[in-house]
Amino acid sequence: MSFDVNVTGRGGQIAARFAVPGGVTVLFAPSGAGKTSMLDMIAGLVTPDRGHIRVGGRTLFDADAGINLAPEQRRAGYVFQDARLFPHKRVQDNLRYGGSDTRQVTEIANLLDIAHLLDRWPRSLSGGEAKRVAIGRALLSKPDFLLLDEPLASLDAARRGDAMNAVATIRHATRLPILLVTHDRGEAERLGDRIIGLLG
Repeated sequence: MSFDVNVTGRGGQIAARFAVPGGVTVLFAPSGAGKTSMLDMIAGLVTPDRGHIRVGGRTLFDADAGINLAPEQRRAGYVFQDARLFPHKRVQDNLRYGGSDTRQVTEIANLLDIAHLLDRWPRSLSGGEAKRVAIGRALLSKPDFLLLDEPLASLDAARRGDAMNAVATIRHATRLPILLVTHDRGEAERLGDRIIGLLG
């Protein structure tokens, strides 16, 4: 499954143009360059000024054709920079939020090495643990593709390793196409199969 993106937004301030196969594609640019806004456009949370977005040959947005699918119709698994876990739900209930059954939750928890966290509250998790739970919740929504916003941001060295391992695990285990944004060149080179820069 491939990404085919050619969009401009924020009055021409940000733009990206790339057509890439599956694997992990890293969108690399300095902080404040509009990387999160680009992910929001692909997820359907922000409408581009013009252009098109296709994933796996399926059109999510096409300004000329008047196509703009709602976020819930795009089948994107979006992991935000802050994990955004529900503080009033234990880890297992955060994972079940997408409607998954116990077997599916167990499989993903084992895949991401978070099975021992299932009874914990989000406030008791480290940054790396919370990130892995957020990735698990995104996977359990049965997405066609994943969007990861700065997955290693604000983590110490040990927790960055945990999050990096989680990205590598899902890349090999699920074969979902992943679009990941970062401002860290070393991180981009370690995690990505290819690196794309923002235009504009």
